[in-house]
Amino acid sequence: MPLLHDADVTAATSRAGVESATALRGQGYRAASAGRPADAAKLLRAALRELPIGSGDPDVVALRVRILITLAYAEAETGSVPDGLAHLGTAHDLTAALPDGSGLRAIVQDQRALILHRAGRTAEALALYDESVARMEAAGVDAAALCTALLNRGLTSIGFGRPEEAAADVRRAIALAEADGLPLIKAKACSNLGDIALLTGDVPTALRHYEDADRALRTLAPDLVPRLRIDQARAMLTAGLAAEAARYLDEALALLRRRRVGQDLAEAELARAAAALLLGDHEAAVEFAGQARRRFARRGSGSWAEVAALTRLRAEAARSEVAPKRFERLADRLLDVGLVDEAAVATMAAVRTAVRRGLPVDHLAARVPALTPTAPIDHVMLLRLCRAEVAVASGDPGSALVQAQLGLAELGRVRDRVGGLDLVCGTAVHGRELGELAVGLVLATVPPSPTETFEWLERTRAQVYRYEPLPAIDDPVLRRRMAESRSLGRSLQQARLEGRPVRELEDRLDSVQQEVTRLGWHTSPWGRPRPVAKVPDVTSRLGARAMVSFVCDAGALSAVALVDGGATLHALGPAADVLEATRQLHADLDVLAPDHLAGALAETVAASAARRAAAVDAVLVQPLLPVLGSRDLVVVPTGGLYAVPWGVLPSLRGRSVVVSPSATAWVSAAEAVRGGRMVLVGGPDLPEGSTEVEELRAVYPDAVVLEGGEATADAVLEALDGAGSAHIAAHGTHTADNALFSRLELFDGPLFAHEVTRLERCPGLVVLASCELALSRIQPGDEALGYAGALLAGGSHTVVAAVSKVGDRAAAATVSAFHAGLAAGAPAPLALARAVAADPLRRPFVCFGS
Repeated sequence: MPLLHDADVTAATSRAGVESATALRGQGYRAASAGRPADAAKLLRAALRELPIGSGDPDVVALRVRILITLAYAEAETGSVPDGLAHLGTAHDLTAALPDGSGLRAIVQDQRALILHRAGRTAEALALYDESVARMEAAGVDAAALCTALLNRGLTSIGFGRPEEAAADVRRAIALAEADGLPLIKAKACSNLGDIALLTGDVPTALRHYEDADRALRTLAPDLVPRLRIDQARAMLTAGLAAEAARYLDEALALLRRRRVGQDLAEAELARAAAALLLGDHEAAVEFAGQARRRFARRGSGSWAEVAALTRLRAEAARSEVAPKRFERLADRLLDVGLVDEAAVATMAAVRTAVRRGLPVDHLAARVPALTPTAPIDHVMLLRLCRAEVAVASGDPGSALVQAQLGLAELGRVRDRVGGLDLVCGTAVHGRELGELAVGLVLATVPPSPTETFEWLERTRAQVYRYEPLPAIDDPVLRRRMAESRSLGRSLQQARLEGRPVRELEDRLDSVQQEVTRLGWHTSPWGRPRPVAKVPDVTSRLGARAMVSFVCDAGALSAVALVDGGATLHALGPAADVLEATRQLHADLDVLAPDHLAGALAETVAASAARRAAAVDAVLVQPLLPVLGSRDLVVVPTGGLYAVPWGVLPSLRGRSVVVSPSATAWVSAAEAVRGGRMVLVGGPDLPEGSTEVEELRAVYPDAVVLEGGEATADAVLEALDGAGSAHIAAHGTHTADNALFSRLELFDGPLFAHEVTRLERCPGLVVLASCELALSRIQPGDEALGYAGALLAGGSHTVVAAVSKVGDRAAAATVSAFHAGLAAGAPAPLALARAVAADPLRRPFVCFGS
């Protein structure tokens, strides 16, 4: 985050014009420092008009120089870089008339460096900073001016890929700021430390520093928060969280447009284009990148304009064919302005475009420059993908698979460093194309190898479940924000029931939940990675069971079946048909859910649901029956198949079925040993809830029971931590756009999925007798986020939950029969299968995990 220079002005004259100019200059400086350059420019121009023309008074000249220094920055931000530099030229000339102008000359030079850095002329800026910092130290300028120079030089070192030099400057500035009581400078320095961490690939540390800066800036300089949102969004994009980044950027863009902050606005538009590109919204990416390029060009920020041109061209290529030459020419321009990594991306895009068009690529591939050590992970993965596609085009699929393996290993090392379940999941987006290419190559082999297909699937899917969760670090701020979120949720619900306005409550809840999410990203690492399971690891544990791992490639669905120590591969047909049938089945089950549905309507909907279930069964299960026989099943789904209510399918009625995100996750869960107390929870406003819990008391007489006013979020979390099993009868809601805020309704408000991931030891078995809490938001790489997924990732080995809506009575009947089966000694999947089989269309519960 850039800083502006200030210097104390002691007006030696009592003339009204000079006094007025001094006051206006102070207001202008504060406006510029607070992120309002347009306001600053107006105030500073007014200050210049107040000064006597042609005065040779040293104090008046010095004041004019200081006004011009700040005005230069303000006009460079809102107008053009040449306009800003022109003011600095005038200021530099004026310092020659001062008896001791060396300190001011150094500040003028430092401000010139800042403007050049903001314009993307990093090498020029860094040379000027080195000189100006030395001059300031020699002239003995005040701590604020030296801090500013150090932070700005550090910021430029970040842009030049020199994290060690940047860190030294920033930490020295922090020490000076702390010693001299300069809290705003320290807050900006925290933001710069985040930039340094992001440069080195340490996303959690970057987000922690940004969060520290955010807390301080909201009090000290709220107008600087939109600039910080851009930096936070860039970190989110590095972690693959494009939707979250887009939300932050949309918030920043609205404010920056009103304040006419040219450079920051253009940077926000460029980052928003990158988010749109990652989300597959190519039209929006083209529009945002085009706006950013025009804005950079008007400012004279040539190198920034070329980066925006690259993003726009990549978006154009994603939606229609683009000639490789366009990328080649752009790569040359990027090299001309010293942007090596961006030039490499442009050249790789040229290579990939040529491959798709069947053109020769050897000369292009040879031109791809080596990435710098600080290249972001998406550039690294793009390089591996480019090399893999060239190998395929050259008839060497083996080399392509080597590139895929190396790239996914590099991505895994990045994932190992991050914290927060959604952050771990998000990184998968950078390996999506590489993983799809590898799986497609294996499936295209004649004949395809079932074992190799299975093992590539395990390398590329649901990697978050490979991790053994580490104990979460207690964060009192996070705890308070979760409590505030719960309270706001309850207040919002009450306001809606009473017909009161809710906009203010909604905005506050959204703000608090954003902060909760950010805090969860860096309060602790997620876990230790376990090895990826291979076929022998799985078959040795399956025994008499069978595993089916589904895969979708080029729109076609296939399945690898592991039975009796062997693996077979089966083509199942178009994926679109079965996914549509699954969606229709869900719709029917939701309509059928209410306990008191009218008889005629219930019969009609049930008949429709039965037809849909038979259609799904015909594609997913029946072709595999000759291999599977009547064995108990472990299912590893893909994409939309996570939502299949397996017990509803005719061929699986009454059969033990467990659904796992990956074979690796299943092996880990199968090895888990759990024992300990049973916890029974009854939530509010659930007609059958009290009866349900009361009945289960007889099955589990020693259980910890929390009902009514005792069933608060904190009490439930405390009881769950370290429990052997838990049964929660409460209303639940899956939140599709922010899955970790899916919730269970308790006495004092919601218990969020986000909170259960932070338990030191999740219960081994959890039964969620609620609607749709088995639903997940499926992210690239089959990373499934939702309440059930959060429990599994947090360490639970088995979760029983519904994949669609379910009536209160049907839920109570299902779980009552399920617990009776457990008490009789049946394994959880078999006990659930028997409970569901009694009325499958009204009991869409699924056993997840092991």
